[in-house]
Amino acid sequence: MKKFFIFAAASTLAFAACKNSEGDQAKTAETQEVAKQSGSVYNLDTTASSIKWTGYHKGGLNPRFGIIKASGTVSVENNAITGGSFNIDMNTLITDTAAVAAAEGKKSTDLDGHLKSPDFFDVAKYPTAKFEITSVAPFDSSKVKSVIEGATNIVSGNLTLKDKTVNVTFPAKVSVSETEVSVESKFVINRSDWGLTYKTEGNPADWGISKDIEIQMNVKAKK
Repeated sequence: MKKFFIFAAASTLAFAACKNSEGDQAKTAETQEVAKQSGSVYNLDTTASSIKWTGYHKGGLNPRFGIIKASGTVSVENNAITGGSFNIDMNTLITDTAAVAAAEGKKSTDLDGHLKSPDFFDVAKYPTAKFEITSVAPFDSSKVKSVIEGATNIVSGNLTLKDKTVNVTFPAKVSVSETEVSVESKFVINRSDWGLTYKTEGNPADWGISKDIEIQMNVKAKK
């Protein structure tokens, strides 16, 4: 009986170690050619749009989350997105106060400063990140599953963080009207693909932080 409980506990811990996020796992590839924008131009509505980020300790413990702001444009032709480019202002990165427990003796602003420091994003040197659409294809639910209910498209784009660019692909729910474009997605990237490590690769301090970063976008652009 004792061995059973030990096995059950070990299995639970192993499961917890694997479960870090609830987003779609983004596929990554080398940098692709940016899609040529054609048709009508829609400007990102910074007030109506939200970009939320979530990071974890190993095993999905102690989630840290917050928001970051962006600006940019989306182009539409024949009721479909032809391209888009977004500038992400790394100086606007903010940790939600609810993500940092008071018992830890820290404030959300402490984490903000840590993330913006050379330990991670080095915002003083790299104040802007960028996402440029490379393709938008139809979503086939018989081949791809998504956490986004009613996903309509597969979006690919070059994501630049600091001095490295990686192409990422993820499902999204896209809606296009005469006056507005909305894009909803929730996906996970591996920070090490952009060389984002705390101290050095393999350092115990870095090992204790999950490599998964979850990005939840609810973007609206208007004419």
